[in-house]
Amino acid sequence: MILKAIVRDYTSSGVPVGSKALAAQLPMHVSSATVRNEMAALEELGLIAKTHSSSGRIPSVKGYRYYVDHLVQPDPIKANDIDIIKSSLEGQFLKIDEIIETSAKILSNLTSYTAFSLKPEHKQSRLSGFRLVPLGKRQVMAVLVTDNGDVESQTFNITPKITGDQLEAVVRLINDQLIGKPLDEVLEALKSDIPMQVANYLQQPEGFLKVFGDVLTQAAQERFYVGGRLNLLSFSDSNDVDELKSLYTLMDHSDDMADVLGKPSDRIQVKIGSEMTNDILKDYSLITATYEAGDHGKGVIALLGPTRMPYSRMIGLVGAFRQELAQRLIDYYRYFDQ
Repeated sequence: MILKAIVRDYTSSGVPVGSKALAAQLPMHVSSATVRNEMAALEELGLIAKTHSSSGRIPSVKGYRYYVDHLVQPDPIKANDIDIIKSSLEGQFLKIDEIIETSAKILSNLTSYTAFSLKPEHKQSRLSGFRLVPLGKRQVMAVLVTDNGDVESQTFNITPKITGDQLEAVVRLINDQLIGKPLDEVLEALKSDIPMQVANYLQQPEGFLKVFGDVLTQAAQERFYVGGRLNLLSFSDSNDVDELKSLYTLMDHSDDMADVLGKPSDRIQVKIGSEMTNDILKDYSLITATYEAGDHGKGVIALLGPTRMPYSRMIGLVGAFRQELAQRLIDYYRYFDQ
Protein backbone atom coordinates (compact mmCIF):
# COMPACT_ATOMS: atom_id res chain seq x y z
CA MET A 1 0.00 0.00 0.00
CA ILE A 2 2.85 2.37 0.88
CA LEU A 3 4.76 1.55 -2.31
CA LYS A 4 1.64 2.18 -4.37
CA ALA A 5 1.11 5.53 -2.66
CA ILE A 6 4.75 6.53 -3.21
CA VAL A 7 4.59 5.70 -6.92
CA ARG A 8 1.31 7.53 -7.49
CA ASP A 9 2.40 10.55 -5.48
CA TYR A 10 5.83 10.84 -7.10
CA THR A 11 4.59 10.28 -10.66
CA SER A 12 2.00 13.00 -10.06
CA SER A 13 4.18 15.63 -8.40
CA GLY A 14 7.79 14.77 -9.21
CA VAL A 15 8.66 15.52 -5.60
CA PRO A 16 10.28 12.86 -3.32
CA VAL A 17 7.70 11.54 -0.88
CA GLY A 18 8.12 11.86 2.90
CA SER A 19 6.59 9.82 5.70
CA LYS A 20 4.27 12.61 6.95
CA ALA A 21 2.72 13.13 3.55
CA LEU A 22 2.30 9.37 3.15
CA ALA A 23 0.69 8.91 6.56
CA ALA A 24 -1.93 11.50 5.62
CA GLN A 25 -2.74 9.67 2.36
CA LEU A 26 -3.21 6.15 3.68
CA PRO A 27 -6.78 4.86 4.15
CA MET A 28 -6.10 3.88 7.77
CA HIS A 29 -4.63 5.87 10.65
CA VAL A 30 -0.96 5.11 11.23
CA SER A 31 1.83 7.22 12.69
CA SER A 32 4.59 8.69 10.52
CA ALA A 33 7.05 6.60 12.57
CA THR A 34 5.28 3.40 11.44
CA VAL A 35 5.38 4.62 7.85
CA ARG A 36 9.12 5.39 8.21
CA ASN A 37 9.74 1.81 9.36
CA GLU A 38 7.85 0.40 6.37
CA MET A 39 9.71 2.74 4.02
CA ALA A 40 12.99 1.49 5.46
CA ALA A 41 11.89 -2.08 4.68
CA LEU A 42 10.98 -1.08 1.11
CA GLU A 43 14.35 0.64 0.74
CA GLU A 44 16.15 -2.47 1.96
CA LEU A 45 14.29 -4.48 -0.69
CA GLY A 46 15.49 -2.01 -3.34
CA LEU A 47 11.97 -0.86 -4.22
CA ILE A 48 12.47 2.79 -3.23
CA ALA A 49 15.55 4.98 -2.95
CA LYS A 50 16.68 8.12 -1.14
CA THR A 51 17.62 11.16 -3.19
CA HIS A 52 20.62 13.34 -2.37
CA SER A 53 18.62 16.55 -2.18
CA SER A 54 15.67 15.45 -0.04
CA SER A 55 14.74 13.34 2.94
CA GLY A 56 11.88 11.85 0.91
CA ARG A 57 11.97 8.68 -1.16
CA ILE A 58 11.35 7.91 -4.83
CA PRO A 59 10.58 4.61 -6.56
CA SER A 60 13.50 2.68 -8.03
CA VAL A 61 13.30 0.88 -11.39
CA LYS A 62 12.69 -2.30 -9.38
CA GLY A 63 9.91 -0.50 -7.49
CA TYR A 64 8.25 0.67 -10.68
CA ARG A 65 8.49 -2.87 -12.04
CA TYR A 66 6.78 -4.36 -8.99
CA TYR A 67 4.12 -1.64 -9.11
CA VAL A 68 3.36 -2.24 -12.81
CA ASP A 69 3.33 -6.03 -12.42
CA HIS A 70 1.30 -6.30 -9.21
CA LEU A 71 -0.30 -3.05 -8.09
CA VAL A 72 -1.28 -0.85 -11.01
CA GLN A 73 -4.94 -0.48 -11.89
CA PRO A 74 -5.55 1.16 -15.29
CA ASP A 75 -7.65 4.31 -14.95
CA PRO A 76 -10.96 4.36 -16.83
CA ILE A 77 -10.58 6.59 -19.88
CA LYS A 78 -12.28 9.97 -19.66
CA ALA A 79 -15.26 10.62 -21.93
CA ASN A 80 -13.53 13.72 -23.27
CA ASP A 81 -10.48 11.67 -24.32
CA ILE A 82 -12.68 9.16 -26.16
CA ASP A 83 -14.41 12.02 -27.98
CA ILE A 84 -11.05 13.46 -29.06
CA ILE A 85 -9.83 10.08 -30.32
CA LYS A 86 -13.02 9.33 -32.24
CA SER A 87 -13.31 12.77 -33.84
CA SER A 88 -9.61 12.81 -34.82
CA LEU A 89 -9.88 9.41 -36.48
CA GLU A 90 -13.06 10.28 -38.36
CA GLY A 91 -11.28 12.27 -41.08
CA GLN A 92 -11.26 11.32 -44.75
CA PHE A 93 -8.16 9.20 -45.24
CA LEU A 94 -6.95 8.04 -48.66
CA LYS A 95 -4.28 5.64 -47.38
CA ILE A 96 -3.80 3.38 -44.39
CA ASP A 97 -0.52 5.19 -43.71
CA GLU A 98 -2.43 8.43 -43.16
CA ILE A 99 -4.50 6.81 -40.41
CA ILE A 100 -1.44 5.29 -38.76
CA GLU A 101 0.49 8.57 -38.93
CA THR A 102 -2.46 10.48 -37.49
CA SER A 103 -2.82 7.96 -34.66
CA ALA A 104 0.72 8.71 -33.44
CA LYS A 105 -0.05 12.44 -33.39
CA ILE A 106 -3.32 11.92 -31.50
CA LEU A 107 -1.69 9.74 -28.84
CA SER A 108 1.20 12.18 -28.35
CA ASN A 109 -1.21 15.13 -28.04
CA LEU A 110 -3.31 13.29 -25.45
CA THR A 111 -0.31 12.34 -23.31
CA SER A 112 2.34 15.03 -24.02
CA TYR A 113 4.78 12.17 -24.54
CA THR A 114 6.33 10.72 -27.71
CA ALA A 115 4.16 8.17 -29.51
CA PHE A 116 4.92 5.53 -32.15
CA SER A 117 2.57 3.69 -34.45
CA LEU A 118 3.40 0.74 -36.69
CA LYS A 119 0.99 -0.23 -39.47
CA PRO A 120 -0.39 -3.79 -39.68
CA GLU A 121 2.18 -6.33 -40.86
CA HIS A 122 2.74 -6.69 -44.58
CA LYS A 123 3.58 -10.38 -44.83
CA GLN A 124 0.47 -11.28 -46.83
CA SER A 125 0.24 -8.10 -48.90
CA ARG A 126 -0.06 -8.81 -52.62
CA LEU A 127 0.50 -6.71 -55.70
CA SER A 128 -2.87 -5.68 -57.16
CA GLY A 129 -1.81 -3.16 -59.80
CA PHE A 130 1.04 -1.19 -61.38
CA ARG A 131 0.75 1.90 -63.57
CA LEU A 132 3.01 4.44 -65.25
CA VAL A 133 1.35 7.85 -65.47
CA PRO A 134 2.83 10.46 -67.88
CA LEU A 135 3.21 13.88 -66.23
CA GLY A 136 4.64 15.79 -69.19
CA LYS A 137 8.17 17.09 -69.90
CA ARG A 138 9.52 13.53 -69.97
CA GLN A 139 8.39 12.90 -66.39
CA VAL A 140 6.52 9.73 -65.43
CA MET A 141 4.99 8.63 -62.13
CA ALA A 142 5.20 4.96 -61.18
CA VAL A 143 2.18 3.92 -59.07
CA LEU A 144 1.97 0.60 -57.23
CA VAL A 145 -1.15 -0.64 -55.41
CA THR A 146 -1.43 -3.56 -52.98
CA ASP A 147 -4.48 -5.62 -52.12
CA ASN A 148 -4.84 -3.98 -48.70
CA GLY A 149 -5.21 -0.50 -50.15
CA ASP A 150 -1.65 0.76 -49.84
CA VAL A 151 -0.54 3.02 -52.69
CA GLU A 152 3.10 3.90 -53.33
CA SER A 153 4.39 6.22 -56.02
CA GLN A 154 7.62 7.71 -57.31
CA THR A 155 8.33 10.20 -60.09
CA PHE A 156 11.21 9.73 -62.50
CA ASN A 157 12.53 11.11 -65.80
CA ILE A 158 12.75 9.16 -69.06
CA THR A 159 15.00 9.71 -72.05
CA PRO A 160 13.58 10.91 -75.39
CA LYS A 161 14.39 7.48 -76.87
CA ILE A 162 11.73 5.74 -74.73
CA THR A 163 8.27 5.74 -76.30
CA GLY A 164 4.84 5.49 -74.73
CA ASP A 165 4.33 2.13 -76.45
CA GLN A 166 7.44 0.75 -74.78
CA LEU A 167 6.27 1.88 -71.34
CA GLU A 168 2.82 0.38 -71.90
CA ALA A 169 4.43 -2.92 -72.88
CA VAL A 170 6.48 -2.93 -69.67
CA VAL A 171 3.38 -2.21 -67.58
CA ARG A 172 1.52 -5.10 -69.26
CA LEU A 173 4.49 -7.38 -68.57
CA ILE A 174 4.57 -6.47 -64.85
CA ASN A 175 0.82 -6.84 -64.42
CA ASP A 176 0.57 -10.09 -66.41
CA GLN A 177 3.45 -11.73 -64.57
CA LEU A 178 3.18 -10.39 -61.04
CA ILE A 179 -0.37 -9.30 -60.09
CA GLY A 180 -1.74 -11.40 -57.24
CA LYS A 181 1.68 -12.45 -55.96
CA PRO A 182 2.90 -11.65 -52.42
CA LEU A 183 5.28 -8.69 -52.33
CA ASP A 184 8.22 -10.82 -51.20
CA GLU A 185 7.79 -13.01 -54.28
CA VAL A 186 7.62 -9.92 -56.50
CA LEU A 187 10.88 -8.71 -54.98
CA GLU A 188 12.48 -12.07 -55.73
CA ALA A 189 11.22 -11.96 -59.33
CA LEU A 190 12.79 -8.52 -59.67
CA LYS A 191 16.15 -10.08 -58.88
CA SER A 192 15.78 -13.03 -61.26
CA ASP A 193 13.78 -13.22 -64.50
CA ILE A 194 11.95 -9.86 -64.70
CA PRO A 195 15.05 -7.79 -65.67
CA MET A 196 15.68 -9.94 -68.74
CA GLN A 197 12.06 -9.66 -69.84
CA VAL A 198 12.02 -5.88 -69.36
CA ALA A 199 15.18 -5.69 -71.48
CA ASN A 200 13.09 -6.96 -74.43
CA TYR A 201 11.30 -3.60 -74.44
CA LEU A 202 13.87 -1.14 -73.03
CA GLN A 203 17.46 -0.95 -74.25
CA GLN A 204 18.63 0.34 -70.86
CA PRO A 205 16.19 -1.08 -68.31
CA GLU A 206 18.27 -0.27 -65.21
CA GLY A 207 16.53 3.05 -64.50
CA PHE A 208 13.04 1.61 -64.68
CA LEU A 209 14.00 -1.46 -62.64
CA LYS A 210 15.42 0.76 -59.90
CA VAL A 211 12.24 2.86 -59.71
CA PHE A 212 10.02 -0.24 -59.67
CA GLY A 213 12.23 -1.78 -57.00
CA ASP A 214 12.07 1.40 -54.89
CA VAL A 215 8.26 1.65 -54.86
CA LEU A 216 8.00 -2.09 -54.26
CA THR A 217 10.39 -1.88 -51.29
CA GLN A 218 8.43 1.05 -49.89
CA ALA A 219 5.22 -0.99 -50.06
CA ALA A 220 6.82 -4.07 -48.49
CA GLN A 221 8.78 -2.55 -45.64
CA GLU A 222 7.48 -2.08 -42.12
CA ARG A 223 7.10 1.60 -41.35
CA PHE A 224 6.44 3.34 -38.11
CA TYR A 225 5.38 6.90 -37.47
CA VAL A 226 6.43 9.18 -34.64
CA GLY A 227 4.21 11.76 -32.99
CA GLY A 228 5.41 14.39 -30.53
CA ARG A 229 9.13 14.34 -31.26
CA LEU A 230 9.55 17.69 -29.53
CA ASN A 231 7.71 16.41 -26.44
CA LEU A 232 10.92 14.55 -25.67
CA LEU A 233 12.55 17.86 -24.74
CA SER A 234 9.80 18.54 -22.21
CA PHE A 235 9.93 15.30 -20.24
CA SER A 236 13.60 14.35 -20.61
CA ASP A 237 15.71 15.02 -17.51
CA SER A 238 18.87 15.01 -19.61
CA ASN A 239 20.72 18.22 -20.45
CA ASP A 240 23.26 16.27 -22.49
CA VAL A 241 22.90 17.49 -26.08
CA ASP A 242 24.71 14.44 -27.48
CA GLU A 243 22.36 12.10 -25.60
CA LEU A 244 19.30 13.89 -27.00
CA LYS A 245 20.80 13.76 -30.50
CA SER A 246 21.27 10.00 -30.08
CA LEU A 247 17.62 9.65 -29.06
CA TYR A 248 16.42 11.50 -32.15
CA THR A 249 18.76 9.44 -34.34
CA LEU A 250 17.31 6.27 -32.83
CA MET A 251 13.78 7.39 -33.73
CA ASP A 252 14.83 7.84 -37.36
CA HIS A 253 16.10 4.27 -37.78
CA SER A 254 13.36 1.71 -38.40
CA ASP A 255 15.44 -1.37 -37.55
CA ASP A 256 16.69 0.07 -34.25
CA MET A 257 13.19 1.17 -33.23
CA ALA A 258 11.81 -2.24 -34.18
CA ASP A 259 14.27 -3.78 -31.70
CA VAL A 260 13.15 -1.34 -29.00
CA LEU A 261 9.44 -1.94 -29.61
CA GLY A 262 10.02 -5.72 -29.54
CA LYS A 263 7.71 -8.47 -30.70
CA PRO A 264 3.96 -7.80 -30.62
CA SER A 265 2.06 -9.17 -27.64
CA ASP A 266 -1.69 -9.40 -27.06
CA ARG A 267 -1.35 -7.71 -23.70
CA ILE A 268 -0.10 -4.20 -22.95
CA GLN A 269 3.59 -4.30 -22.10
CA VAL A 270 5.64 -1.87 -20.04
CA LYS A 271 9.42 -1.72 -20.34
CA ILE A 272 11.25 0.37 -17.77
CA GLY A 273 14.73 1.84 -18.09
CA SER A 274 17.44 -0.78 -18.46
CA GLU A 275 14.86 -3.39 -19.52
CA MET A 276 14.98 -1.86 -23.01
CA THR A 277 17.54 -3.02 -25.54
CA ASN A 278 19.14 0.40 -26.00
CA ASP A 279 21.16 2.05 -23.21
CA ILE A 280 20.09 5.50 -24.44
CA LEU A 281 16.64 4.74 -23.00
CA LYS A 282 17.77 3.90 -19.48
CA ASP A 283 15.87 6.86 -17.99
CA TYR A 284 12.65 6.25 -19.92
CA SER A 285 9.68 3.89 -19.94
CA LEU A 286 7.92 2.44 -22.97
CA ILE A 287 4.31 1.25 -23.05
CA THR A 288 3.47 -0.89 -26.10
CA ALA A 289 0.19 -2.42 -27.24
CA THR A 290 -0.90 -4.48 -30.23
CA TYR A 291 -4.04 -3.70 -32.20
CA GLU A 292 -5.77 -6.09 -34.59
CA ALA A 293 -7.18 -4.94 -37.93
CA GLY A 294 -9.23 -8.08 -38.58
CA ASP A 295 -7.80 -10.23 -41.39
CA HIS A 296 -5.33 -7.49 -42.31
CA GLY A 297 -2.89 -8.27 -39.50
CA LYS A 298 -1.63 -6.71 -36.32
CA GLY A 299 0.02 -3.36 -35.73
CA VAL A 300 1.67 -1.72 -32.73
CA ILE A 301 1.26 1.55 -30.87
CA ALA A 302 3.74 2.69 -28.24
CA LEU A 303 4.30 5.54 -25.82
CA LEU A 304 7.75 6.74 -24.70
CA GLY A 305 7.90 8.82 -21.55
CA PRO A 306 9.92 9.26 -18.36
CA THR A 307 10.12 6.43 -15.84
CA ARG A 308 8.13 8.87 -13.70
CA MET A 309 5.02 8.62 -15.89
CA PRO A 310 1.54 8.12 -14.39
CA TYR A 311 1.29 4.45 -15.38
CA SER A 312 -2.34 3.90 -14.37
CA ARG A 313 -3.59 6.72 -16.62
CA MET A 314 -1.23 5.92 -19.51
CA ILE A 315 -1.98 2.18 -19.54
CA GLY A 316 -5.71 2.90 -19.46
CA LEU A 317 -5.37 5.42 -22.28
CA VAL A 318 -3.26 3.14 -24.49
CA GLY A 319 -5.70 0.27 -23.94
CA ALA A 320 -8.70 2.34 -25.04
CA PHE A 321 -6.78 3.95 -27.91
CA ARG A 322 -5.79 0.65 -29.51
CA GLN A 323 -9.46 -0.43 -29.56
CA GLU A 324 -10.55 2.78 -31.30
CA LEU A 325 -7.69 2.59 -33.82
CA ALA A 326 -8.42 -1.07 -34.61
CA GLN A 327 -12.10 -0.29 -35.24
CA ARG A 328 -11.22 2.67 -37.49
CA LEU A 329 -8.92 0.49 -39.60
CA ILE A 330 -11.49 -2.31 -39.84
CA ASP A 331 -14.05 0.25 -41.07
CA TYR A 332 -11.55 1.55 -43.62
CA TYR A 333 -10.77 -1.93 -44.96
CA ARG A 334 -14.47 -2.81 -45.08
CA TYR A 335 -15.14 0.27 -47.23
CA PHE A 336 -12.13 -0.46 -49.44
CA ASP A 337 -13.13 -4.11 -49.94
CA GLN A 338 -16.65 -3.28 -51.14
